Parts: sequence; structure tokens; C-alpha cells
Amino acid sequence: MAQIYSRLAPALLPTTEFVLLLCTVAFVFLRSRRPSKAAWEERLEEKLGQFSRRKRLAVFAVGASVIVIRALLIPVIGIPQPRWNDEFSFLLAADTFAHGRTSNPTHPLWTHFETLHVIQRPTYMSMYAPGQGLVLALGQKFGNPWIGQLLMTALMCSALCWMLQAWVPPPWALYGGALSVLRLGILGYWVNTYWCASVSALGGVLLVGAWPRIRRTMGLRDALLMAVGLVILANTRPFEGFVFSLPFLGAMLVWVLGRQRPDMQLWLSRVALSMMIVLIAGAAATGYYYYRVTGSPLRMTYKVNRETYAMAPYFVWGRARPQPEYRSALMREFYQNEMAEFRQNSTFRGYLFRLGQKLLAWWQFYVGPLLTIPLLTVPCWARQRRMRLPLVLLAVTTIAIAVQTFMLPHYFAPALGVLYLFVVQGLRRLARWFPLGRPLGRDIVRAIPVLVSAMVVFRVGAILAHVPMEPAWYREPERSQVATRLRGMPGPQLVFVHFGPGADYGRDWVYNDADIDSAKIVWANDLGSRANRELINYFHDRTLWLANVGGTHISVEPYLVGSSQGQ
Repeated sequence: MAQIYSRLAPALLPTTEFVLLLCTVAFVFLRSRRPSKAAWEERLEEKLGQFSRRKRLAVFAVGASVIVIRALLIPVIGIPQPRWNDEFSFLLAADTFAHGRTSNPTHPLWTHFETLHVIQRPTYMSMYAPGQGLVLALGQKFGNPWIGQLLMTALMCSALCWMLQAWVPPPWALYGGALSVLRLGILGYWVNTYWCASVSALGGVLLVGAWPRIRRTMGLRDALLMAVGLVILANTRPFEGFVFSLPFLGAMLVWVLGRQRPDMQLWLSRVALSMMIVLIAGAAATGYYYYRVTGSPLRMTYKVNRETYAMAPYFVWGRARPQPEYRSALMREFYQNEMAEFRQNSTFRGYLFRLGQKLLAWWQFYVGPLLTIPLLTVPCWARQRRMRLPLVLLAVTTIAIAVQTFMLPHYFAPALGVLYLFVVQGLRRLARWFPLGRPLGRDIVRAIPVLVSAMVVFRVGAILAHVPMEPAWYREPERSQVATRLRGMPGPQLVFVHFGPGADYGRDWVYNDADIDSAKIVWANDLGSRANRELINYFHDRTLWLANVGGTHISVEPYLVGSSQGQ
């Protein structure tokens, strides 16, 4: 029974949502036989409509609700702890930036600290672009890196409401902003991990929101926001951000060179010049960062890491590299599994299977049964002239994800604003659906926020009841438990990590602070007693531990010199 439950658990949330939706549609169908509105519904819609027309206040309220609601849930689900390799890599960048450095010198015994998604040479730093690390560094300055993640998610939801105000009437913009809060701003891995996907989404939202405003007024503020969005995308998800930005360049050229071209002097002074200043400053800062980290302003840390450790190429048409020498058994397994995934993608049948998995993961995270309903109306309004650019943006982002070997839902983050624009447009169309003279569509539109709120309550209840219905971001991982215990002990600690059979290759333990030598706890790969002796002599004043990490068994015991199991 437990095995059956573990297989069904990932589908329990969308299944529950689907059952709630069916019950609601049945209820709405029966209720819609009474065409008159209830008095309280009329008053509520009127109040919300009035509030939404105070646009700045509505934008602020959307973001503030993320902070307030999630903060109120801290006693229930706590502050998340890092679990996955990417999170530790981002936190390394955050710790580096928080101490006023762009990178860290290579440790003299760096071979003991090799780990996933981190470069050791020419400097010691995260392999990722700097945007996410800067957000977490801001949170670290406030006391906890997660504060930066929370603030960024709140800002992203606010910006989404602001973006929608440029495309749809204010009540619908507030509706879309509220949906983003309920689906992205409270539960789930965007706000409750250290991946910082919200910052990539913010960059895309700024582009989608600024573009129609620039077309209407050529305002300096909107041009600056669009340029800031481009800089954010370049420093968070460079490939997807670049692909997502290209249609805007095309649309800008069509507008400037077209029949209804703007006043060129005004466009040059307000739009082109201001955007150019921001983009040049952003490019200079990004180039300087990579120069300090990799030695070249054009050489990304991601490229250094992949060329050093990876065999599988990033794109499905790439060529595999020979297997390098791995000192860590976990790293070897991780990159061999990457290679197996690339080989699967290299066949037509395997590629289609992986593409289906990508689409399913995308649908489960972003859409689900509830938001599928408004998206079904896309054929009814997709031919509108003003929706051509959003359709192109969605298409190019989908293609960008389809040609990559790997995929996680936040790879799509730059196009989040486009997706929510589609959802809101679909809801507007659905609200005008009166089959047989019954306001069925209108009542479904009213019910969706209630159902999304009910799912939040349901998920919190499942967490309190310890019912595993989603990835366990709310549970303290084993490494964090060990670190908490060791921090409470006197003096500095040195932990050798030995990975046994069944160890999860997606979760390495060997992650350290930016300044390794001064850290309370230093984590190192168990390379065997002879190699470990070198590190023991270097950290001669530390208490020694051996962490044995296997599939179901984890133990931490005092390290006995000469008893290491090795890799």
C-alpha cells in the first residue's frame, strides 16, 4: 500500500483540484438556473472594482499579501532550508556578495571540496548567473537569505498585477494578481526554496508590462523598466531570457519603421537613449563580474562548470564530451545520469517521451485543472491583433525549452506574464459565456479564486497532518539537521562525507561558505584516509566527523583517523 501511495502522491494535488472543479461546475450549473445575482455578490464585485481602479494601491496590496500570508504561515510550515544542489550554489553566491566580493580565491586544497554546480578554478564560485545570488544576498543582509526570496516573490506578484493593468481592465488585472499570489506566492517551490525563480519571472513581466505603455506614451519610466527587465533576464536565465527578448526587438523595429511610426525625436530621447544607457551599464557590470570570476568578460561561469565536469551537452543537438576524472562518486553518478538522459533525447521516440514529461511538469506547476478551463478559450480570441506578440513570446519560449536536454518548471519563468495574460483573457471570455441563457461562465469565473484558496488551505492541512502530497520543501532535510547539531557544539567542525549505495545524486552534502577556512562547519569529500590526512593537517584544530550518507541510512559519527571508507 505504501508503494502504491508513493506512486500516486505526485498526482494527488491535481487530482484533488480536478475533483473540486467537477463538483463546483455541477453546483454552478444547478445554481445558474437562478439568473439573478445575490446582493452580497453585487456589493463585493462593486467594492473590488472600485479598489482595483486605484491602480497603485492594488499593485501594492498584491505584493503585501504575499508577505503577510506567508509570514503568518511561518509558525505552521517554518522557514525553508536548502535541500537541492542548485540552492546551495545560489547560497554560495549570496554569501560571497553579502561579504562584498564578486568571487572567492581557489582554496589550496580545493580537490576536497568539489561539488555540483560550483566552480573551483579559476575562482571558487557558483556556476550560475549572478542575479539570484544578489537577491539572496539582500535577504542575508536582513538576517536570512530566504527574506530576499520572499521579497522578490512579492515584487513579482505586484509587477504581474501592474503588467496586466496595461493589457486588461483594472478589475481583471487585480484578479490575475490575486491568482498569482494564491498559486505562486504562498506555497510551492518558487517561494519556499532558494532557486529564486521569481526574479526571472519579474524580468519577463517588466518587458510584457512596459511594451504596451511605451507604444502609447513613450514614457521614460516604462523604457527604463523594460531595460531593467532585459538586464534581469540576462543575469538570471541568459538563454531563455535572450530568446524571450528577441520578439520585443522585432516588434520595436516594426513599430519604428512601420507606417504608424512614432515621433523619432521623442522616441530617440525618451526610449532609445534611456534603454541604451541602462543596457550598456548592465552589460558592463555583467562583463566585469565574469571577468573577476572566470578571467574573461565573455566567459560565463556556467560554461566553465560544464566544460570541467559535464559530459552531456545543454542542447539536444550537441555532442557528448569524454568522461572526466571524478573524485566524488556522487558527482560521477550525477553526470552519468545526465548522460543517460541526453542519450534518451537523441532518439525520436525518446525525445517525444521527454517532451511529454516536460509539458506535463509545466502543466502541473503553472496551470493545473483550474486554469486549464480559461485557456480552452484561446482559439476564440487568439486572432486579435494585440495578442500576436504574446503568442509569439509563448511560442519561442516553448521552443527554447524543447531544445534543451534538461528542464525544470522555472525555466519557463520569463514567460510567466504572458501565461497569466492568456489566463485572464480566457477568464474574460469565459465570463461572457451564457449557455441557454444561464450565466454558467460568469459563475465559474467567480468560483475559481475560491477553489484556488481552498487548495491552499487543503495543502496547509496536508502539511500539518504530515500527509506527503507534494515535494517535501517544508521538511527540514537531513543535512540541515546535522548542521544544526554541529553548530551547537563548541569549536569548529570538519565533516567528511561518504556517499554509500542508494545516495540521492540530486542532493550533495559538500557545500561550504564563501570563506571556507573561517566557517564553523567545513564539509569535505571522503577521499580515503591518505588524502584526508592532508585536510586534517590543514584544519588541525577542528573536531572531525564522518557522515555516511546512503539511500535510507544516514549516520554521523566521530572520524577515526585511518578508518575512512574512501570514494
